[in-house]
Amino acid sequence: MSEIKPSEITEEVEEEKDWAAAKAFFDNLKTKKPRPPKPQNAVTIAVSSRTLFNMVEERKLFKEQGLEKYVAYQEEHESEPLQPGPAFPFVKALMNVNDRLRQLYPGEEELFDIVLMTNNHAQVGVRLINSINHYDLAIERFCMTGGRSPIGYLKAYMTNLYLSKDAEKVTEAIEEGIAAATMFMQDMQSQLSETQLRVAFDGDAVLFSDESEIIVKQKGLDEFFKHEKAFENLPLAQGPLKCFLEALGKLQRKFYAKNERLNCPIRTYLVTARSAASSGARVLKTLRSWGLEIDEALFLAGAPKGPLLQKIKPHIYFDDQMFHIEGAREMGTISAHVPYGIGQKYNKGKLIETPAKPE
Repeated sequence: MSEIKPSEITEEVEEEKDWAAAKAFFDNLKTKKPRPPKPQNAVTIAVSSRTLFNMVEERKLFKEQGLEKYVAYQEEHESEPLQPGPAFPFVKALMNVNDRLRQLYPGEEELFDIVLMTNNHAQVGVRLINSINHYDLAIERFCMTGGRSPIGYLKAYMTNLYLSKDAEKVTEAIEEGIAAATMFMQDMQSQLSETQLRVAFDGDAVLFSDESEIIVKQKGLDEFFKHEKAFENLPLAQGPLKCFLEALGKLQRKFYAKNERLNCPIRTYLVTARSAASSGARVLKTLRSWGLEIDEALFLAGAPKGPLLQKIKPHIYFDDQMFHIEGAREMGTISAHVPYGIGQKYNKGKLIETPAKPE
């Protein structure tokens, strides 16, 4: 075991003092807005400006006419609120969970903390702030990097989940060990719950590693079924979103402790193409070995996921394969692509030929 240096203890003590001073200052202010939770205790969700708001037209202007025209346009229209983007309902649902937690646990610190993480320039920040205030969103922490990638700041903000429209940034975040996904707006609107956060996950290459999916892709279903039966009692390795499910479970248990299980404002779903009888047991035993619960486990045996997701109406659905994302979007589900694992080399079961990267 490595020895803790006195300097590390001193830094931690100083940090606690700084936080206590900031808390005392905030508590003395006359405001109805609850203060942001301490980052060390919070479940931090970092969202980009293009996931929180619909900035399609602004993005088009930036690409066609350049940065200066884009910034000038944003300044000219800074009093006009931006329209909601794909992450907007998810953020509202997070805020509802926080409200419920504060009702049960006054002064609670284990809450969702939403951070706006964007490579926009600071001049654009006024329109973003005005839009956030217009919709009364509880977002106090910003990171505006002026054209540079914000990925390097994710760990500093203690990010548990990063949502962006930029697939390259999402991939970079996953490589840094941070749960992340590329968000897509649904093709048609659907009415989502205003009282319960619903989060749906695919299994392989999302909650779990892609170790079993590799066998499917390389050796076929029969070998996959044999493998899963033989290793049924060996837990799967964790995937990129396991830690986020863990964070959700931690908050759920706070409601269970107050006898609110049946009225919990968080509900989780596993929506997997696996067959229950042939390969489902290993998945459920893996979750059990992690000490994690999933509220509903849906094994589709290869059937399309879109119709089922249409019934669930999740605020966000995570999947590693784009054809599942596309099917979900077409039926009104807000979806988030997790660019991880062997599935990125395939499209609808066929291997994609990708050019070699230059050395």
